[in-house]
Amino acid sequence: MRDHDRDRADETDSRPAGRRRAPSMADVAKIAGVSAQTVSRVANGRANVDRATRDKVLDAMQVVGYQPNGAARALATGRFGAFGVISFSISRIGDARTIEAIANASRSAGYSINLMVVERPTLGGVSAAIANLAGQNVDGVVIIQAEILDVPSLVIGPTLPVVITDTYPSPHPDYPIVDTDQEGGVRRAVEHLLAMGHETVWHVSGPTTSSAAQERTEAWGQVLQRAGAPVPPVHQGDWTAGSGYRIGALLAEVPREELTAVFCANDQMAIGLMRAFHERGVRIPQDVSVVGFDDIDEAEYVWPPLTTVRQRFDEVGELCVQTMLEQIEQQGRGAKTLRLVPVELIVRDSSGPAPRR
Repeated sequence: MRDHDRDRADETDSRPAGRRRAPSMADVAKIAGVSAQTVSRVANGRANVDRATRDKVLDAMQVVGYQPNGAARALATGRFGAFGVISFSISRIGDARTIEAIANASRSAGYSINLMVVERPTLGGVSAAIANLAGQNVDGVVIIQAEILDVPSLVIGPTLPVVITDTYPSPHPDYPIVDTDQEGGVRRAVEHLLAMGHETVWHVSGPTTSSAAQERTEAWGQVLQRAGAPVPPVHQGDWTAGSGYRIGALLAEVPREELTAVFCANDQMAIGLMRAFHERGVRIPQDVSVVGFDDIDEAEYVWPPLTTVRQRFDEVGELCVQTMLEQIEQQGRGAKTLRLVPVELIVRDSSGPAPRR
């Protein structure tokens, strides 16, 4: 072996053990079976890649451990590849599933999310959270359950894209809104019970701080009024099964000829109410029919299985991200739009015909 070849071999052998070159776009392209240009489009958050190809590239990135250079991407595209998400609770099922849906849709679009939970939903707290996220270089912000805020008073940069979920009636003229078709879901639930011969439908509502709860209560009353049915007093819960149980204990004492059907503003309260009924000998649905809202995973497995209104959280997440991407492409905040996600009534065994008198 010549001296300079031996010296080169010695240099190679002297490299620290275990050092490997960083994965490249070419490695990702080889695994995904696409071009390096396609990998670059996905890494830079470009919209002109179909979902199947994008998911294949993202999976390949995970396999090889490829990490896009965020600083280089920002310089090249003006985008940071991340969305900020502000929520006031991750314990509520609806909020948790919405966050999960936004995260999944963001990933499919080539973005990550930075989640910030604000313990106290005050203007100052949310404005600080927005400023914090802006400092983390996000391309836009989704605010979940923004109905408890006077959103026009928030301090938000004039060009930062913002999407708001769960707001009704909308006092927010400056921001696009994505919401479940609350009124349509309530109408289906109440009309379902009235069609089975129930003279009226009682209501367990959510808290007054929730616009979704307010809308469901308003829609419930309107359906009864249009049908010429009596409007019973509203019993307010707080979204928890415990509050449904406490209200169920009270409603179990109402004479059966007065109460034969209950619509609960969410499934957790409906499940708590059903347990209280069971413990007090009120049969479901023979004595009282019960309908919930959300279609959580447990709704199908309680006894009897719960009739409920199915919210499509995955579509809410997809629409939030789609609306955000549209604003980014327009290079500015979008005009006010209201996008409603349709719902579906899932009829199970907890609702049935009105009992004969």
